[in-house]
Amino acid sequence: MSEIERLGVVGAGFMGSGIAESCARAGLEVVVFEPEGPPLERSRAGIERSIARAVGRGKLAEEDGEALVDRITWTTEIEDLQRVDGVVEAIIEDARVKGSLFKKLDALLPDARFLASNTSSIPIAEIASWTRRPERVLGLHFFSPVPVMSLVEIVVGYDTHEDVVALAEDLSRDIGKHPVITKDRSGFIVNFLLVPYLMAAIRMFQDGFAAREDIDEAMKQGCGHPMGPLTLADFIGLDVLYAIGDSLYEEFKQPEYAPPPLLKRMVVSGAHGRKSGRGFYDYDSAPTPTKAIA
Repeated sequence: MSEIERLGVVGAGFMGSGIAESCARAGLEVVVFEPEGPPLERSRAGIERSIARAVGRGKLAEEDGEALVDRITWTTEIEDLQRVDGVVEAIIEDARVKGSLFKKLDALLPDARFLASNTSSIPIAEIASWTRRPERVLGLHFFSPVPVMSLVEIVVGYDTHEDVVALAEDLSRDIGKHPVITKDRSGFIVNFLLVPYLMAAIRMFQDGFAAREDIDEAMKQGCGHPMGPLTLADFIGLDVLYAIGDSLYEEFKQPEYAPPPLLKRMVVSGAHGRKSGRGFYDYDSAPTPTKAIA
């Protein structure tokens, strides 16, 4: 069992809300911080819908669902994080924005056991360099949708202390996740292997080699994947995928990580996949996937 009883989550988007729900399901008290009210309202509504579905399917008793929501506090005041035992950040994939936040959290929370980032690709050492105690900074990379996906990548920064890593492993197991340990390099384990596959599928479609449906069905029927690569890219978010690929290419300078021109055109045009309603598929008509990696 970990020593974490009260967790802070910075960022009330899809990932942050999923992390908050998963931790509250496991009995932790959770404080979700966002500087603006509307994202918090959407977060609460989304979690309440998720709980209602679980109750409706008989997977959760109604009183347990109510207690779960009661364990989560949504706030626009960062000072409300002061009593947490640790923090997981799940905000925009921008190194300077994350760094500035961690500098503030480091000063605000001198007693927190760890400060973790859910980043998909930004080096933990770079984020930790903004703090005075880099030994308590690490990566906790969850996968989407968090309440469904069991994996957590624990990313060990250059200065991360082994006790902090052990605490993160215990916390991951406490909330029903399977932790794996990875060194601090762009992409970690999963995206280091996954992104070249997705980029290859996008290049194949871009070059007119095969139809989108045939690319996806080939990998589903031929490799037993639960969804094809273009559907998966849409579910991850094409803007997120572009940022991860760009980060991987910047670090390794290997062409298989470079985002294809089509992906850039789609991102700048607002076609970000499922969350924007259009990507490689139109989500007014295409089926909605139920599992994905992010």
